[in-house]
Amino acid sequence: MVENRPFLNFLTHFVLIVGVAMVVFPVYLAFIASTRGPSDFLTGVVPLVPGDQLWANYNYLLGSGESTAGAPPFLLMLANSLWMAIMIAVGKIAISILSAFAIVYFRFPLRVPAFWLIFMTLMLPVEVRILPTYKVVADLGMLNSYSGLVIPVIASATATFLFRQFFLTVPEEMMEAARVDGAGPLKFFRDILLPLSRTNIAALFIIMFIYGWNQYLWPMLITTEPHYYTVVMGIKRLASVLDGDTQWNLVMAGVILAGLPPVLVIIFMQRLFVKGLVETEK
Repeated sequence: MVENRPFLNFLTHFVLIVGVAMVVFPVYLAFIASTRGPSDFLTGVVPLVPGDQLWANYNYLLGSGESTAGAPPFLLMLANSLWMAIMIAVGKIAISILSAFAIVYFRFPLRVPAFWLIFMTLMLPVEVRILPTYKVVADLGMLNSYSGLVIPVIASATATFLFRQFFLTVPEEMMEAARVDGAGPLKFFRDILLPLSRTNIAALFIIMFIYGWNQYLWPMLITTEPHYYTVVMGIKRLASVLDGDTQWNLVMAGVILAGLPPVLVIIFMQRLFVKGLVETEK
């Protein structure tokens, strides 16, 4: 029987409320700043109530952009980041689930060493392999291109490992039953493994989507044309104005816009995301 302790209930709720406030308050300040004019921050005092420049700031940022800071219209950068995040998430899941399927269900020479070679790439930070990756992309003529933004970062050892571990929990009786029914490997994969992997795919999609959305170093290296800038690069350029004061109202409006797509993805896929992380019995 669980004991009812009012003090502990109050303490846990108090800690929860404080934690939520610590996370939400900076976002609230960013939203307030995005509704103000540029002169409201010259006094050094941060306002705590919304201003009257909400529509003007967002309309200017989405429509024309801050050309003096080298940033194109924010709507274009949002589209670039959205395309990049979706392609990276879909590509990582497609490659990883097929790789895990081959490693678990096919018997070929060096199958186990191949998996451990894939897994060992987790020990290599991005900075170690970014120069040779850049050299390969440059030699292939993929600088300043959408394919150059996505293809070099589309492989994922983490997703391959997670799908492999999940496939190992699928009873072998399912594979034997499918074989008796005359199902080939691709039919077994399509009709049995994919439906069973639905929650895992959803959880990994959210993680990989956010990973692709937050990419900064790689897009900064391979893109020099504003047409291919991502939203994270745009925020950095808005905050790094050389010939003038930073317009923090536009920077904060960009921050709010950049945070909306990942939040919406998490909200719409929350149920599958949580189920994919906590579900153990298949």
